[in-house]
Amino acid sequence: MKRRESRWLKAVAVTVVRPLIAAVTKPTWRGQEHIPREGGVIIAANHLSVADPLTVAHFLYVAGRRWPTFTAKEGVFRIPIVGPAVRKLGQIPVHRGTTDAAKALHEAEEALTQHGAAVIFYPEGTCTRDPNLWPMVAKTGVARLALRTGAPVIPVAHWGEQHLLPYGTAKLRLFPRTPVEVVAGPSVDLSRYREQPLTATTLREATAEIMTAITRLQAEIRGEEPPLEPYDPKKARGQNLGPNNSEGAK
Repeated sequence: MKRRESRWLKAVAVTVVRPLIAAVTKPTWRGQEHIPREGGVIIAANHLSVADPLTVAHFLYVAGRRWPTFTAKEGVFRIPIVGPAVRKLGQIPVHRGTTDAAKALHEAEEALTQHGAAVIFYPEGTCTRDPNLWPMVAKTGVARLALRTGAPVIPVAHWGEQHLLPYGTAKLRLFPRTPVEVVAGPSVDLSRYREQPLTATTLREATAEIMTAITRLQAEIRGEEPPLEPYDPKKARGQNLGPNNSEGAK
């Protein structure tokens, strides 16, 4: 199978990044036995902080014994030196808000089916906006990719990175080391959807299955009950623009 990543750059990245993560976090890992050791696999995770791609990648590489492949914002690939290195490490650019956005899914599909990659996705598309940091309503791209390729979807939940680097701030807490727990669950059963046409309804239902699995894992970590319905940013915006808050009411 053709290698997607530069072997020497991988060695450099591991040498530099792993000690940094170990210096600022105290990880607890569970469920790594659910991650296939080879073959294309989708890792679907919740998103708390801009720091959690590093902690999830650390978990996947060390505990799961798989090289982490992310879909990353296209802007990262335009940074001098960093961009070419990220590309050679097998990461996939996402051109959000353009007609090129589908290219990321196509490249991810190729990585899964032709290169047997372990591709990490955040189905929510961004850090959660739920006030209590539960996973929120997700986009359907991951479900579409899973149903189109047949790749297993391994749900991963984590907790703790919001203390290391809260979303929307630059307040990085380096000391003391932040406890971070990462848990993988068994593959999400999407068999009932695999023979169905990829309609909007099918994709939404399959996406809900994936997010339910992630939310259950996070509830287990937190020892709390999740909300009955996931937070929906669109509904929240609509409520904020209701009759009492609309421009017309001024």
